[in-house]
Amino acid sequence: MKTVSLNATKREKAGKGASRAIRLKGFVPAVVYGDKLAPEMIAIEEKFLVAEMNKKGLWTRQYEINVDGKDKHLVLCQDIQKHPVSNRPIHADFLRISKTSILTLDIPLQFIGEDVAPGFKKGGVLNIVHRTVEVKCTPDNIPESFTLDLSKAEIGDTFNAFDIQLPEGVKLSAKEDFTVASVVTPQEEIKETTPAATAPAADAAAPAADATAPAADASKTEEKK
Repeated sequence: MKTVSLNATKREKAGKGASRAIRLKGFVPAVVYGDKLAPEMIAIEEKFLVAEMNKKGLWTRQYEINVDGKDKHLVLCQDIQKHPVSNRPIHADFLRISKTSILTLDIPLQFIGEDVAPGFKKGGVLNIVHRTVEVKCTPDNIPESFTLDLSKAEIGDTFNAFDIQLPEGVKLSAKEDFTVASVVTPQEEIKETTPAATAPAADAAAPAADATAPAADASKTEEKK
């Protein structure tokens, strides 16, 4: 994977006032931490960060941060805070890594072959359960994405994490297999099983309970000890 060079300047002051002054100059305050070294406060050009945010693979792309032409850090972007109204980046976190670091990352899944698959020609639709898969690897082995070929899929077929062809040096974080996608029939319109005319009045007035659980997606990084 290609490493992207990133120029930065060192920040001497922290706090809201200092950060606001940096943003007025067209820069974004940031911090570099990890790899058993002290955190370092930096500022990076906002237009560069925005351009990187608009590209795919931001969270798996490696950066070599050059601080004032003196210090260099190999990093991954861990977090970008945005303004709630303008959506502009207001702070960024970068994690130092080394060539021997063991990283835990969420890699995006791509699906191909839907246009020729018999199951889709028969009216099937793709039900995506997971859009990313968590893996462990070293910086030299970070995959940009995984591809699942659906060209032979039939209605009722399922695709699991173990179906993904992993490159050398990359392992799934999960020990047990799990479904990432399936080909299903279009959801049919729900029909009443009991005619309204024969349903008891008490049952008709009973409230229906509906509870949903929010889904969480996190990317973690751990260093090899």
